[in-house]
Amino acid sequence: MSPEIQSLLIFLLTGLVAGWIASLILGGHGLIRHLVTGVIGALVGGYVLKLANITLPIDNAWVNDLATAVIGAIIVIVIARVIAR
Repeated sequence: MSPEIQSLLIFLLTGLVAGWIASLILGGHGLIRHLVTGVIGALVGGYVLKLANITLPIDNAWVNDLATAVIGAIIVIVIARVIAR
């Protein structure tokens, strides 16, 4: 397996897990919804934390990326719910 495909699969898996965790916190369901929310959340979380100049105190890179994606996914869900009203 090429490194690019492996990185993409890890990114998608991280997004799926992040979306699932965010749905546990805020409610929601659906595999595709978890994946989309988590992947968009990874981008949003990375941007927001960088903009706020916040570095998470987590040594493990994957856990750090997952936490960032969960934070972003929560932001995405909250914004989506506000827009949907």
